[in-house]
Amino acid sequence: MKSKSIRLQVEEILQKLKPYLHKDGGDVEYVRFEEETRTLVLRLTGNCADCPMSMMTLRGGIERFILKYIPEVRRVEKV
Repeated sequence: MKSKSIRLQVEEILQKLKPYLHKDGGDVEYVRFEEETRTLVLRLTGNCADCPMSMMTLRGGIERFILKYIPEVRRVEKV
């Protein structure tokens, strides 16, 4: 049996994190996974797109969970 795709794994984690972002009027979307650099690219939307704390949300929250549960991902960036 083939393991879950990176995108599916990311989407599952994001579904668990989205309610917290929604409380502040924000959201997050999967954009792409760059295999050669092992970089996951996400888009912060709503209030999260322009929030001065968005990098803290990305690094301290989202990235921390992604790296813990998906070892194929080395870093998370936003567009």
